[in-house]
Amino acid sequence: MPTQTVTRAAESDLEPRKLYKFLADAGNIPKWAPVFADAIEHINETHYRVTKKGETFELEVFLHESAGAIDYIREMPHGKRGGAYIRVTPRPLGGSTVTMTVPVGVNTTESDVAKTLDKELANLSRIASS
Repeated sequence: MPTQTVTRAAESDLEPRKLYKFLADAGNIPKWAPVFADAIEHINETHYRVTKKGETFELEVFLHESAGAIDYIREMPHGKRGGAYIRVTPRPLGGSTVTMTVPVGVNTTESDVAKTLDKELANLSRIASS
């Protein structure tokens, strides 16, 4: 069976609450994940309109602050729903670890998705700390 998702983790000196708040603001997605979105428009409480290369799609954001969970969910091909499942956890001596699981798209490979995800996690730490 082909791999359906890629999971990566990165450590950061940012405190978990600060990193969580940055990720919980969907408007920040184009800053750290430009491959996913060029622009984000807030529609209502949990729904957003994402624009990428002139195309738009809807995104639903689920926040579970006490668990450090942020889920960005969208319609996928063949009527499926999926997206980025993100968890922010504290490190024992300060800072945080962010773990992200994303789907391997129909026109991508596992290694391409892994490279992109590694880059996004590096961007996330750098941009959220500024």
